[in-house]
Formats: sequence, C-alpha cells, structure tokens
Amino acid sequence: MEFSSPAQRRLQTLRSHLDSSQADDQPSLFLNATASASPFSNEDSYSVVLPEKLDTGIWNVHRSAKSPTKLFSRFPNHPEIGTLHDNFVHAVETYPDNKYLGTRARPNGTIGEYTWMTYAETASARQAIGSGLIYNGINHGACVGLYFINRPEWLVVDHACAAYSFISVPLYDTLGPDAVKFVVNHATLQAIFCVPQTLNTLLSFLSEIPTIRLVVVVGGADENLPSLPPGSGVKIVSYQKLLSQGRSSVHPFSPPKPEDIATICYTSGTTGTPKGAMLSHENLISNVAGSSLSINFLPDDIYISYLPLAHIYERSNQIMGVYGGVSIGFYQGDIMKLMDDLAVLRPTVFCSVPRLYNRVYDGITSAVKSSGVTKRRLFQLAYNSKKKAILNGRRSPSPLWDKLVFNKIKEKLGGRVRFMGSGASPLSPDVMDFLRVCFGCSVREGYGMTETSCVISSMDEGDNLSGHVGSPNPACEVKLVDVPEMNYTSEDQPYPRGEICVRGPIIFKGYYKDEEQTKEIMDVDGWLHTGDIGLWLPGGRLKIIDRKKNIFKLAQGEYIAPEKIENVYTKCRFVSQCFIHGDSFNSSLVAIVAVDPDVMKDWAASEGIKYENLAQLCKDPKVRKAVLAEMDIVGREAQLRGFEFAKAVTLVPEPFTLENGLLTPTFKVKRPQAKAYFAEAISKMYEEIASSDPVPSKL
Repeated sequence: MEFSSPAQRRLQTLRSHLDSSQADDQPSLFLNATASASPFSNEDSYSVVLPEKLDTGIWNVHRSAKSPTKLFSRFPNHPEIGTLHDNFVHAVETYPDNKYLGTRARPNGTIGEYTWMTYAETASARQAIGSGLIYNGINHGACVGLYFINRPEWLVVDHACAAYSFISVPLYDTLGPDAVKFVVNHATLQAIFCVPQTLNTLLSFLSEIPTIRLVVVVGGADENLPSLPPGSGVKIVSYQKLLSQGRSSVHPFSPPKPEDIATICYTSGTTGTPKGAMLSHENLISNVAGSSLSINFLPDDIYISYLPLAHIYERSNQIMGVYGGVSIGFYQGDIMKLMDDLAVLRPTVFCSVPRLYNRVYDGITSAVKSSGVTKRRLFQLAYNSKKKAILNGRRSPSPLWDKLVFNKIKEKLGGRVRFMGSGASPLSPDVMDFLRVCFGCSVREGYGMTETSCVISSMDEGDNLSGHVGSPNPACEVKLVDVPEMNYTSEDQPYPRGEICVRGPIIFKGYYKDEEQTKEIMDVDGWLHTGDIGLWLPGGRLKIIDRKKNIFKLAQGEYIAPEKIENVYTKCRFVSQCFIHGDSFNSSLVAIVAVDPDVMKDWAASEGIKYENLAQLCKDPKVRKAVLAEMDIVGREAQLRGFEFAKAVTLVPEPFTLENGLLTPTFKVKRPQAKAYFAEAISKMYEEIASSDPVPSKL
C-alpha cells in the first residue's frame, strides 16, 4: 500500500511503539479499553489504535491486530492477484479438475444428485460467453445485466465480464419492474442475461430500455423464444446459442486493471430511486484478501449458494470460494426446499442471515420443548455442559454429548459444516451461542455494506464472546465519530461510542452518476460514514448499538424508512398518528396508532360495538383487526412493498404530544423515547406474530 506523508508518520509512530514495547519484554501489541488513552496494555486484543492526526494526540483509528502496519489490498501469498480475472485464472491453474459449479436440476426438469462443472470447464465456458458477447457487438467496458437467481450460469457470465472488461450489473426482481427499468437505463446496459420468467418482465417494457441490444435467455430453448420486429434493434438468443457463437469465434481475453470498475451494485435504498455503488476489482480483491487472514476456504470445502448473488454478501463469499478452489453447489431455487438441498450436498461452509438462523433456532427449541420431560432435561444438561466447555476454550468439547444429542441436530445442515457465517443484520447472542453448541463448529458474525465491498469487521477465530461484530478487516481502518445530537462521543465511559467510519482500499468508487449522494457518505479525508452507531468493547471489538438516521434493517436485511410508511398510514381514517417499529432481530414491522376519537366512536356505533370508554375500545381485538385491515388497504394503494406492511397494531387513545415526551418541537416522533414508552406493547405484538406464524416443520 502506498502511504501518504501523514500516514507514513503514523506508521513510524506505531513502529516506535512496537520497538519500545519489545524493549520492555512485551512482544505483543495490545489495546487499552479507552481509545483516547495509551493504545497498549497487557490484555488480549483484536484491534490496535493509531492516531488519525499526530498533532491532536488523540488515538482514535482502529486497525486489525493481525496487520497494524499496513492495509491489505492483495492476498499475502499471491500478491499477483489484482483483479477478479486474476483470481479465477489462479483457481483454474491451481485446481483445474476440482469440482466448481454444481446443480441438481436436469434438462428434463427432474431433481437428483448434484452434477458438476470443473474449474477448467467453467473457464472454457466463460471464454465462450465473453467471445459471444463480442460477436454480438457488445463493446469492452459495456455494462452487462444479470437478471436471474443463483445458478451456475450467473458465475460463468460474471467470470466472462471480468475476463473481457465488461461491467456486471446484478438485477433482482424484489426491486420491482419500475426499479429494474430504472437500473437498466441508468447503467445504460447493452446486454442482459435473464431466464424465461424475467424475460416476460423485460418484454413488457422493452421499448422503454433503448440501450439494450442483446437479451440472452438462460434455460430457454431457441424455438420457444419470441421474435421481435426487425426494427427493434434487439436480438434475443438462448444461452446455448451464445456459447456456440463464442466457440466458433473465440476472442482473446481483454483483462481489466485493478482500478477498473468490476460491478455496479444497486441498493434498494429506502426512499427514491436505487443507487449504483461502483466497485473496482481492487475493492473486491482487497476486501476478500483482508478477510482471508481470518477465514480460510479450502479446496476440499463445499459451499451452498442460495443467498442472492445480487447482494454483496454472497458475491464476496463467491470470490473467497474461487480463491480457495471451493466446490459451490446451488440450491434448487426454492428456499422451502433448501433443507433437502443441504441433505444432498452436505456442505462444509454455510453462510446465512439471522432470519434463517432464527428459524433453525426456533425449530430446534420447539422440538425440544415437545419431546417430553426426559429428553428435554437431557438436552438442557448436554447444552449447558458443552457451552461451558466452549467458553473455557476446549478444542474438542463434549464428544459424548455430540454423539448422544448434537450429531442429530448437525444432520439438519448435512452433518459436515465446519464454518458458519452470519451477516446482513445482527445475530442475537443467544442464537449464536446456540449454534456454536448444537453444530459444534466455528460460528462467526460479520458487519459490512455494499459501499465497503462487504466486510468491515468480523469476529476472530477463538473469540467466544457473542454480541459484537469483531475487529476491523485488515484491509481497512475504522474510527468512531462523535454524534452529539444523540449523546454519543469518543469520551463516553466505559466504552467510546460514535458513528462508524471506514477508510481503506475496500471503499467504493462512488455512486454511479450521483456525485451529490457520494459526497453525503464520503468526506474529504476519504472516510466513509456508515450511518451506524458503534462502540468499542474491551479488546477492540466493535459492537453496533444504533442507527444515526431513522433507517433500520429488518432481520432479512431489508432497509426500512419508517417515516415514509407512517405518512402512508396516517391517510387511514382511523389513524391520527402512527409510530412504526422494527429491528434487525425481527422480520416484520409493528405499529402503534394514536386513533382519531371521533372516527372510532362513529365506526363503533355503526358496528354496534358497546364500550365504556375509548381506551376499552382500543383494546378490543375485533377493533384492532378492523383498523389493521384498513391500514392494509391504504398500504396497498400506496404500493408499499410486502416487508413495509405492519403485521400487528396497538391502538392507543392518547395522542403523541410534547408533554408526554413523544414529539419533538417540530412535531416529529422521538423514536428512542417512543420505543421505550411502548416497549411492553411492542413485545406483545411480536409474541402475537410469532404465535400466528409457526416455524415450518422442516426446520
């Protein structure tokens, strides 16, 4: 990494501390709990502290203890890998005959065992696809869309883009047709790969996406493809035909440079149109290279791909998998059949999101509760014993309990998982501890975002403390910036708190064609402001505690802008004021509604409902159900997305006011105060949702 003059001085300062600590017979570098104090102490640490600016004397920038003197932008053992193309070439040369891409689907539509393409076979296909694009007039540097869910062809096309300097642009239908149309036009896509189902969507607005010149249909037969008018300027071909065209007209690779844009990942955002995060080859390689110091994917590993490839989390896992020569098996495309795919594939690496882990947890605990007194007590005894052994650092804790109890649970994921990763939103400490005990493997949580090419921080091997997101990726540095309006500062005791800011080679190149929003998230010193509030735990572990803006994630990773939803629901005749609540431990929203007294009374009279006072009326389950039904109608009219609908409502007779502390002087809801004020009601609503949404028996 090239250091600027201030960075060089910081490095020299750090090295002088290293030298002095070694002179004092202290060979290890350790972090003090207080970031502004001396950064070294005799405690185990996961990150170390540097001064951002030497003239302030404030030690506030954290780096991984694995690499305190430099930020990684290349794999330590393979510095020649600077692009995604280099990474795949390395895999093909090192593991040519390794199984790479596996699928259970057959051409005749049946499902069986996994069949595989090797790395060498995939390399041949990617050259044919890239050559086919050039054959059809797609120029180097063009944006190429991928509009289908995970399957081997997705990776083949992505590798082709890297080999021929195309820019891949993932599309996912959860954005809706209007957003897809926006992305196609905004990124000026020239070619788009789709499947028959998404082809129909494209055809519905083909005349409105004039830059498209080629549509490639994956899994469709040429004879079944629609014919377009000659003047449309768009060719529709099957994936198989494109392969044939490329193989009959092979073009040499046109590899990118590390600084070239590899992909534009559009985020759904919370308001307005999607934003396109431009990620370079260097960004992606840096992130995975830094992560590789903590997590190794090995040539005999098997990974199951079902998390959306349009999201950076799965994309990053795939890059890591290629570097390690991993075999990647794809799910059938139906999440309800995932457990069957797991049983057949028997992966060794399983990465997921808290929503699924929560369902696994609920399913197992429900089964234990209904298993009878003897089995329930045996499970609890085994669980407590093994958890204690893990916390004590034993490498092979409780093999007897594994044989008697936990091996049966491990079989739910195929029985061979050695590593479980969690991302996208926070994982409950209880669930993490449960997974570690029941599955007997390394379970680690990470934190990141699209704009940082994925991982900002992750838990370290051997760290058994749950409830945090670990130490900084060795490819970046992290600092917390004071947020005085929320009473978060770096001087807070016992732990420094503030907005999480990130800098390093993993930081994206900006939002495509959107300099204004890029400036909002990036400052002049190169720090990316995440909008998340964090604190430093002892040892230099990062913990996420809040969100700077009123935006939050649900458990499945969807972002929510509550004010937008509240503004929709206040159009409902019953609703005077509305407070929408959700968090990253739950997959749905709940609502607190201050009712319009006159409307409620008139409606109750028309329905023949008797009541003594408004408070009693608000508690009536029939009334709550009726109000929620009307809120649903208003939500559908406003075209709220499925996860934006409130799934339960609590009605209150008193309005939100300045006097009861629920409104600001500008009459906005005080969210932290409202959350605390209605905590009991919120808890009850989530209990109601859980009881009405039983966990599928397969989990």
